[in-house]
Amino acid sequence: MSRPLSIPALADLAYTGAGGTFAMPIRRKPGKELTPGQRSLNRAHARFRYPVERGVATLKRWRIFRHARCSPNWRTSAAKAVLTLELQR
Repeated sequence: MSRPLSIPALADLAYTGAGGTFAMPIRRKPGKELTPGQRSLNRAHARFRYPVERGVATLKRWRIFRHARCSPNWRTSAAKAVLTLELQR
């Protein structure tokens, strides 16, 4: 029997309430401000999500998978290549 990995998936605030292994930024409560520690945690979260968000935006802008009729393995390799190029910036 396999055990699920305990590595959190970084998600944005749209996944609030998903629980499980999703790590989300801390949401500000109405009429209150976030503490400096919470703001720092949100900045760190955004710093880790940034390269992936940028890579996905690049894939969409290049329209590389718009009408792809190729192997899913090739698409995975292409996505990895785009993310590698984005990380080099």
